[in-house]
Amino acid sequence: MASSMCRGIIGNGRRAAALGRSMSTASWWGHVEPAAKDPILGVTEAFLADPSPDKVNVGVGAYRDDNGKPVVLECVREAEKRIAGNLNMEYLPMGGSIKMIEESLKLAYGDDSELIKDKRIAAVQALSGTGACRLFADFQKRFLPDSQIYIPIPTWANHHNIWRDAHVPQRTFHYYHPETRGLDFAAMMDDIKNAPNGSFFLLHACAHNPTGVDPSEDQWREISHQFKVKNHFPFFDMAYQGFASGDPERDAKAIRIFLEDGHMIGCAQSFAKNMGLYGQRVGCLSILCENEIQAVAVKSQLQQIARPMYSNPPVHGALLVSVILSDPVLKSLWLKEVKGMANRIIGMRNALRENIENLGSNLSWEHITNQIGMFCYSGLTPEQVDRLTNDFHIYMTRNGRISMAGVTTGNVGYLANAIHEVSKAT
Repeated sequence: MASSMCRGIIGNGRRAAALGRSMSTASWWGHVEPAAKDPILGVTEAFLADPSPDKVNVGVGAYRDDNGKPVVLECVREAEKRIAGNLNMEYLPMGGSIKMIEESLKLAYGDDSELIKDKRIAAVQALSGTGACRLFADFQKRFLPDSQIYIPIPTWANHHNIWRDAHVPQRTFHYYHPETRGLDFAAMMDDIKNAPNGSFFLLHACAHNPTGVDPSEDQWREISHQFKVKNHFPFFDMAYQGFASGDPERDAKAIRIFLEDGHMIGCAQSFAKNMGLYGQRVGCLSILCENEIQAVAVKSQLQQIARPMYSNPPVHGALLVSVILSDPVLKSLWLKEVKGMANRIIGMRNALRENIENLGSNLSWEHITNQIGMFCYSGLTPEQVDRLTNDFHIYMTRNGRISMAGVTTGNVGYLANAIHEVSKAT
């Protein structure tokens, strides 16, 4: 009897303990609220849910052909064939593919760069441009913990998230001028001059996202000179090399100007847009150092930062980039294809502007063709964007950013008419 009672007490105790654990664990995540929807992904979700046959998506940040379809480049298909069956599944080193890094550096710094020959560049493979920026942000926080980063207004929204989550304080600097829909160069230069000496600045190397507004070559030279005066550190995010103008050398001009002026720079490269390798997440982070010894030390620390994040990067995309850039035939094909993509975007800019102007708009639409790259900062207000969506089934982010990749010969007239309708009252 006593034994039975004892077992009952013990059983009840276990059930009570289990219930306590259940109640405790149920409350662990009770305070977690749903995250805010990503504004760009939200646009795509709304587009997909719209049954209208006239719907148009100019919110997506990925290249599309003139039929609105995703594209796999022929150079990528050929590279896939070459590595098929030859790919082992071994880990890459923490720093990634040596070959891919070598080819990436030549693309950014120049084929005959003395900096590469002198081994002054610390570089690691990264998870596309986002991963490269995050690695640098963590490196900045770890080794210059009292520093901050100046970020242009506006910029790609994820830039703010990256440096925030790395716990690097952020400041902003003027960049875009809403009235002219161009560069606010005077205000930008004032901010550069007034920033504390030795500040970090985030710069878009080409095809500024979201505005499509880039400094001219002369303006880049003035910016570089003022950076030299103030001893600022330029960190370039280069997500569109080759895809902006169709010429990778031209699109790297800002970086080359800063190198000519003797700056130490950092650079995040991505092969998502210019090779269409969006899902492969292939990128490179490079930091120019004083000498080879310093570069070895910096690279070792970048690898240590990567180790607890993802240990080492994926191999497949790195192989594709390596094969394409190291083979003269495939590289030539890539240069032809990336120029074709850039030219289609430029052609759609011309067509959109011409169509709107032919409708008799009394507004200036020069900014459509003055801007460059995948995105056009249209100048449309959030209310006008809402009207485009509600009345015309045209989807874009509420800041008026149009992805020119979503514009085709089939929809450009419809898009122009809709823009004319919502903007003619202003």
